[in-house]
Order: sequence, then C-alpha cells, then structure tokens
Amino acid sequence: MKPNSRLRAALAALLFFLPMSVFAGDWSHKQKIGLDNTAEGADLAENAAQVPLAIRLHSGNFTFADAKPDGSDIRFLAADGKTPLKFHLEQFDPANELGVVWVQVPKLTAKAKSDAIFMEYGNPDAPPSADSKGTYDPAQIFVFHFSDKSGVNDATGNGNNARESSAKPVFAGPIGTSVEFDGGGRVLLPASPSLSISAASGFTFSAWLKPAGADAAKIFTLGSGPSALTIELISGTPVVTQRAAQAKTTATPLKAGVWQHLAVTVSGGKLTFYVDGKEAGGGVFALTDVAGDAVLGAAYKGEMDEVGLAGVARSADFIKALASSQAPESPMVNFDDGGGSGESVSYFAILLGAVTLDGWVVIGILMVMAVISFAVMIGKTKYLGRAEKGNDLFLERFKKDPDALLHPDTSDAHGLEQEAVLAHSSLYRLYRIGLHEVSHRFESQRQRGEAPNLSAAALNSIRAAIDAGMVKENHRLNSQIVLLTIAISGGPFLGLLGTVVGVMITFAAIAAAGDVNVNAIAPGIAAALVATVAGLAVAIPALFGYNWLASKIKNISADMLVFADEFVTKSAELHSR
Repeated sequence: MKPNSRLRAALAALLFFLPMSVFAGDWSHKQKIGLDNTAEGADLAENAAQVPLAIRLHSGNFTFADAKPDGSDIRFLAADGKTPLKFHLEQFDPANELGVVWVQVPKLTAKAKSDAIFMEYGNPDAPPSADSKGTYDPAQIFVFHFSDKSGVNDATGNGNNARESSAKPVFAGPIGTSVEFDGGGRVLLPASPSLSISAASGFTFSAWLKPAGADAAKIFTLGSGPSALTIELISGTPVVTQRAAQAKTTATPLKAGVWQHLAVTVSGGKLTFYVDGKEAGGGVFALTDVAGDAVLGAAYKGEMDEVGLAGVARSADFIKALASSQAPESPMVNFDDGGGSGESVSYFAILLGAVTLDGWVVIGILMVMAVISFAVMIGKTKYLGRAEKGNDLFLERFKKDPDALLHPDTSDAHGLEQEAVLAHSSLYRLYRIGLHEVSHRFESQRQRGEAPNLSAAALNSIRAAIDAGMVKENHRLNSQIVLLTIAISGGPFLGLLGTVVGVMITFAAIAAAGDVNVNAIAPGIAAALVATVAGLAVAIPALFGYNWLASKIKNISADMLVFADEFVTKSAELHSR
C-alpha cells in the first residue's frame, strides 16, 4: 500500500472511531435497567437471544431535561456497562415527558433476576447513534410502530414500507401511536424479496390488537390465490388458513375493547398461538412457501399496534419477553440508580421535575403570597410588641399619679412627651387626645374668666374624641391583617386549582401518548399535588399567625376601652363641680 493510501485509511479509521472515543465517559447520567426473568417478571423457562425490548421513559424513571431535546445523546450498554447495544427511539417527547426506546438485548437468562442493561444520557456534544435497522436480527421481515408521521414505515432494514394506508392514527395506543381500522380500510405492503415466508424456516407474526367486537376480521394476509396465508379472527377467535390447512385456538376468543398481544408461530408442521405471552392453543399446520403483497387490517374493526413478521418461528420465551416488555405495566423492566453514577433517588427532585408550567405559575403566586404573609406576620409582631411595651410603661406612670397626668399644664404631663417608648403606645395617643380636649376647654374658660371645670356635655365630647381615636387605633392595629385572611382562604383554593389542572394535563398527555403505565401517571399526579401542598404551606402558617396576632390585637383593644372609661371617670372626679 502506498504511503498516501495508508494515510487515507488511517484517517478514515480515525473518523469512524472518533464518535465513540471522543465522547466516551462524557455522559453525566447513567442508569441501570434491571430485567426480571423470574416468575414475577417475564417468566422465562429458557434463554432467549437478540430480543428487541421496549423501554418506556417517563418522568418517574428519566429526567428529560438532562438529555438533549431530541434524545440523540441516549446510549444503551450491555450488562458489563461498556459494550454498546443497538437501539432506536420510537417516541421522545420532552414536553409530555414520555418516550419509547427499542433496545436489542443480546441474551436473556432464564429464571434469573440478574440481567441488566445500562442507559447513559446527558452529553450535549454526543452525535446521534440510534440504529433502527440494527435493532432487529436478519430474520425479522418487518416491524411497524405506526409512530412515523411520514407514513407506515418499516423499522427494520428491509424497507417493507406501506404503499398505501387508510388506517387512522390513534395517539393512545399501548406503545405510542397505534392505528384504527373501520372495517373497510387496510394497510398494503407491496411485494419485495424479503416479504416472503419459507415452509422450511416457518414464521412468527405478532401484534397488539384491540378488536371492536367479535365480527369476522382479517388481521394479516400474505400473497394471493390458493397459497395466500391469512391470519384472521372468527367470532373473536384467532384462525390461520392457507389452502386446506387451518388451525385455531382452543382458548377463549380475544376480548373486545381490550388491548391484547397476539403472536402466531409455525414451524415443523405445528402452529401455536400466544395471547399476552402465554400459549393459547394451536394445531397441525402444513405451511407452504408464500410471497407477494401483504395486507394488514382488511375487514377488521378495531385498533392495532406494534405489528411484526419474522421469517423464523420464535421460541415461546422470546415471545414472552416481547409481550412482557411491551406491556403497559411491564413486570420485566425495572429502573434503578445502581449504574455507578453515584446519584441516589431524590423524590423531591422527581416531583419538581414533573411539575408542569401551569403548576409553576400557581406555585409562583403562592410563593409571593407566602412572602407577603410572613412579612405581615413579622412586621405586625414587632409593631404589637412595641405597642405593648409602650402601653405597659404608660399604664405604670398613669396609675402611679393619675391626678398629676390629668392636669394639662403639669410637668408630669409634659414629661411624658420625652419618653421615646411611648411613641408606640396606643394608650398614650388616646391620653393625648383626651388631654388635648381638656386643655382646649380649660383655655376657653380662662379666656372668659371662668374657673376650669368639665360639664357633663364636655365629658361626653371628650369621650367621643377618645372613641374616634380608638377607631383609628384599631384600624392601625388591624392594618394588613386582611392579607393573612386572603392567604388562609385563597391559598388552598389556588393550590387545588393547580392540582386539578395538573391532573387534567397529566391524563391528557397519557391519553395522547398511549402510555397507561402507572409509573408514567404517578409522577404527574404527585407533581400536581405539589400545588395543593404549596397552598396548604401558605395557609397553615398564616392561620396560626393570624390567630396569634388577633389575640394580641384583642388584648390591646380591651386595654384601650378600659383606659377610655378610666380617663373620663377620673377627669370627671377631678374637674367637675
């Protein structure tokens, strides 16, 4: 090889391996995904290999904000935490925090709970590495997720895309988007070299079905004429026919209006049906080679999702793994944080991460209310404390020598003005009002040459002035208290509003995405309840603070009433004739 050729080859190799080497170890998050193959999980009796498993992502097991918006930085690794696995994303919706990823697992160990894979994400510089074609082994003829907006396209590398489709997309399928047939629609796949079945190798057909009723319906047809292979429902019971061959289940028919996983395998002259991963009958079936156009859903009423055809007969445990991982609440796939990231589960972080925009708006309003409430409680507590201190000092001086303080021109009365503490006393302010009224009358009487005295009418006038002062003092004492009553009554209702709207959005997102997994619902509901908790967190302290401040204000108001009576009575004793 010439030097230039060797240089070009070296550069090509460098460019090929650069994405793996440059970005290795640059992912900030790593999660372990356990695979339970015991009786509590997929219940595998034998090992299975190269199984494409469905991994559902939602706010309960995945933080969408930590990944790239399109999920292109997601990687999957084998149990050793190093070997890359083939995968592709069917759905990645950060807005609704839902996603579906298909990962080819090299091996599933029978009756074991130790199998695991690892997911890495959180690398803004990572290039896309999803490989839809590599997710499936060469025996897989086609797979339809029905989530591609451009049409019904094959997820495998065979390119068996639909030439025409009159099925209606439904966003609430068991795994992302499904399609609905009205009895007259169909999905047509044109003939291709890969779209054929050999009698020697057999086949496996699988699909999620939700029949609308027990009407006769053709689920799948391959080829035409006498050799056409048909999988259909007769009175709800799955039946496979080809020429004179026919096999049907000995189990009960498929349930109408319920999603069920149906799989059909034929190998060595034997046909077997599986419903939800469990064997459901079958029989002898003489399969012959067949090829040609394929049709999905002809004369079928109901919904269909995740349809696949393989050119081999998959094992019973392979089908169990498929059905178990694809189930809405998969007992097989379990997320944990044992991936060596050093992070522990933070329920608080999960809740806050799942709060929707409307929830944050409500929580923001409640936070403002909380700040105002605490500011009112703190400010009012300080104000009442100063008022009580001033009142105590004034009452001490007043009780010590009331006669001297009830004469307007005494040095004792003028001396009180020098006490800075009394500036905060409500009683002292009432005393100033009453003393001013007394002084005003005495001055008028001196100008007329009369001896200072207080008549009954004058005492009533003085009492009226003090009462007016008490009204102003009560307004001052109760100012801003209304903000606490607003927090007490309005906080829980605002929180409830946020919760109700959050629950509505959660269920709408679940309906749109078709993921009824409890792990997908729970974080959204829990996050919606954060708004109610925030409302109560605002209302409860405000309630305690309001009652405590109200008792303080009531005591000061009572002291003012007592002092007003005492002032008028003692003034009458001293100055009336």
